[in-house]
Amino acid sequence: MAGHSKWANIRRKKAVVDAAKSKVWTKIIREINVSAREGGGDPAGNPRLSLAIEAAKASNMPKDNIERAIKKGAGDDKEATAFVELLYEGYGPGGIAYIVEATSDNTNRTASDIRHIFSKYGASLGTSGSVAYMFERLGIITIKLEGIDEDEITLAAIDAGAEDIKTEDDVFEIRTRREDLFHVRKSLEDAGYAIESAELQYVPGTMTNVDEETAMANFKLMDKLEENDDVGNVFNNMEMDDVAIAAAEKM
Repeated sequence: MAGHSKWANIRRKKAVVDAAKSKVWTKIIREINVSAREGGGDPAGNPRLSLAIEAAKASNMPKDNIERAIKKGAGDDKEATAFVELLYEGYGPGGIAYIVEATSDNTNRTASDIRHIFSKYGASLGTSGSVAYMFERLGIITIKLEGIDEDEITLAAIDAGAEDIKTEDDVFEIRTRREDLFHVRKSLEDAGYAIESAELQYVPGTMTNVDEETAMANFKLMDKLEENDDVGNVFNNMEMDDVAIAAAEKM
């Protein structure tokens, strides 16, 4: 899992920089919209919506924007654009398995865009289920290492229902079952820990080792996918060595 964790941390650091871009707000608003539509507009009873709101706050989104997105998703705004969730699977350069999460108000447009990006960057889309079996849907919580006792947070995470905890670069990475993410996050917050991020991710069960050239080709594919407004998250099973990691961190 080391390669996955390394790339997840690179994504996390990039997200801090990208948070200043308006398109990040667009993606978060879509997540709030879909979450509210599926589970209702009350975050107290809708864990997914609560997580989306926390992401919005972390990106400094104004309260009015958040409230409007909730109302649209919950159906209070009858003229609001309806978004649907989409999942794409495929293979990138070097046979790297990909899962791409998207939300869209025009599925034909999104499918065409994703197919074009895959084709242009040496990748190919697969059918539903073609790579999903290689991944497990898990909750991933990160907390900064600074000033935190590892034994204490490990006990707190386990007591809260976490499956695993490890240190990765400058954070604790806590893994949960998908259905336990909200509860574990809230328990850690109640215990006084500042959560840096909490989200559901597709975590690969097996990794594929790549050389620097193949890694760079996949980075280009990932960047283009993530530039698309409809794309929310991109996951893959690429295992990177130190040279590839260093190249990724410079992008």
